[in-house]
Amino acid sequence: MPAARSRPVVSVGHDRWTGLWPDDQAPVDLVVWDLTGPPPARSPSLVVLPYENGGEVAVRLHEVPGLEVVQTLTAGYETVLPHVPAGVTLANAKGVHDASTAELTLGLVLASLRGIGQFAVDALDGRWRYRRRPSLADRRVLVVGVGGLGSAIAARLQPFEVSLTRVGTRARVDDHGPVHGVDELARLLPHSDVVILACPLTDATRGLVDAAFLAAMPDGALLVNVARGPVVVTAALLAEVSSGRLTAALDVTDPEPLPPEHPLWRTPGVLVSPHVGGNSTAFEPRARALLRDQLTRYATGEPLRNVVVAGDR
Repeated sequence: MPAARSRPVVSVGHDRWTGLWPDDQAPVDLVVWDLTGPPPARSPSLVVLPYENGGEVAVRLHEVPGLEVVQTLTAGYETVLPHVPAGVTLANAKGVHDASTAELTLGLVLASLRGIGQFAVDALDGRWRYRRRPSLADRRVLVVGVGGLGSAIAARLQPFEVSLTRVGTRARVDDHGPVHGVDELARLLPHSDVVILACPLTDATRGLVDAAFLAAMPDGALLVNVARGPVVVTAALLAEVSSGRLTAALDVTDPEPLPPEHPLWRTPGVLVSPHVGGNSTAFEPRARALLRDQLTRYATGEPLRNVVVAGDR
C-alpha cells in the first residue's frame, strides 16, 4: 500500500465541486479558483480546470508553483495539452460524459431521420406536412470509435433493431463482438445508412472525414458528429449536404462556435446543436464521483485514473 501523502491543496474551478465529502472527511484542502483571478494564497498541487472554458484558462498553468496534476472535466484535452508544463500529469474525464452524449446522439439521429427538426419549423407557421420518413429500425449504422462513448452509443442503438458495425483503430474482437479497423472504412461506408463519429481527435483522426470518405457514403446517408469538429473537413461536408446527397447532424463543428453567417446553419438537411452532448443533468453527479475518487487517490498516493500524460509525480 502506497504511503499516505501530506494533505495536499487542490483547486476547483467552481464552488459546485466543493462538498464532495461529508464535513471533516475530505482528504485534501479544496480552494475555489477558476484561473482567471489572483492565485490562491496556498498554491494548489492539483488543479481541476473549469468545465466550460478549461482550454482557454489553461494558459495560466505555468504560473502555478509546485503543480503536479491537471484534471480536466472534459474527455477531450487537445486544447489543454499545449499548456501543461513539462513533468506535470494530465488526466481527463473519460466516461463522465458518455451517458449524456450517447443520449444526444440518439436524439440527433432520430430527429434527423424522422424530420423532427422540420416539424418544429413547420409548427411556427401552422403547417401540416404529412410524409413518410426513414425509420431508425432496419438502418445500417456504422459507429467510428469503440471507446467509452462509442460503446455507450452502440449499447443504446441495440434496441432500435439496427444493423450495427463498429470501427476502431485496428480490427479485433472485444467483449461486444467484432471491431473493424479504420483501414476498412472504404469498404464499409458504401453499406452504411448512418455514420456516427465518436472517436477522439488525434493526428490520425483529424480530417478523417474528407471528400473521399463522404463520397463513399451512399446517397441519402446521414453523418452524425459527436466527436470533435476537426474530425470532419467542413468544406467537403458542406459540398455534399448542399447538393442534397447527404444529410448531417452535428453537435461539434469546425469552426466552433459556428459563426452566425456560416452556410451550415441554412443548409437543408443539416441539424446543428451547440456542443451540448455532455452538458446535461447527467454530467454533475458523474463528475463529482470522478473527483471524489481521483482526489482520494491523489491524497493517498494511489494511481490516478484517466491519465493521458504521465508526469513526474
